[in-house]
Amino acid sequence: MERIESAANAKIKWTARLRQRKYREKENCFIVEGTRLAEMAAASEWPLILALVTKAASQKPRVECILGQLAGRGCPIYEVSEAVMAKAAATVTPQGLLIVMKRRLTTLEELPKTREPALWAVLDGVQDPGNAGTILRTADAAGATAIITLTETVDIFSDKAVRATMGSLFYRPSVAGVTAAEFIRFSQAQEVQLFAAALDKTAKPYFMVDYRLPTAIIFGGEGGGVSPEILATAQRLYIPMAGAAESLNVGVAAAVILYEALRQRRYG
Repeated sequence: MERIESAANAKIKWTARLRQRKYREKENCFIVEGTRLAEMAAASEWPLILALVTKAASQKPRVECILGQLAGRGCPIYEVSEAVMAKAAATVTPQGLLIVMKRRLTTLEELPKTREPALWAVLDGVQDPGNAGTILRTADAAGATAIITLTETVDIFSDKAVRATMGSLFYRPSVAGVTAAEFIRFSQAQEVQLFAAALDKTAKPYFMVDYRLPTAIIFGGEGGGVSPEILATAQRLYIPMAGAAESLNVGVAAAVILYEALRQRRYG
């Protein structure tokens, strides 16, 4: 295992730049930190670029196992000091293990065909990375066949979003940077029905629509909600409120609606 001594090392500086969205998109790479996420990353089929590990972390049994998996896949591994790790890492208190991976995105046209009808979770202007990652994790758990993020949505490969997915990012096809017009045209061509979480006079209770057909469920940003262009073509849904709360966090709302889709599809 090669050791990197300086925070000025080119690999460390390059890794640190990946904390910025423009560099992640330019290099088509992103950072994975922490033992649990690293386990899932190592077990996935996503391309690996390099790994950084501190001496203390490398002596832990779980990390030793991960390093063995990474080495078996031909990933270069570098031992670094705590100070060098802090320079490269995005978290304030790094756990001592960091992996740089290639982003693995697909296009709308390349979305794989599935046995069950399509169920797409669509993020339209969601800005909080924690919310975005939570929706990805929930969509995976609820059996969504793809994750689609429209323009103006936070980068799902940001550190906070990746951590919030808890590894689900690696196991669902993702399409990013799609315009509303592109999404609408593709959905119509594929005969996918559109449902948007939005409260107005035309909205239906979320449990009173049929999700068993090919379906896309669109969740809007925390402030502005679903964009007008999408609302003009989608059936609007709302979640009834029995208490004083006016609305739910978008991540919670996504869980409620996606699990209703799962209930209908799996349990009638």
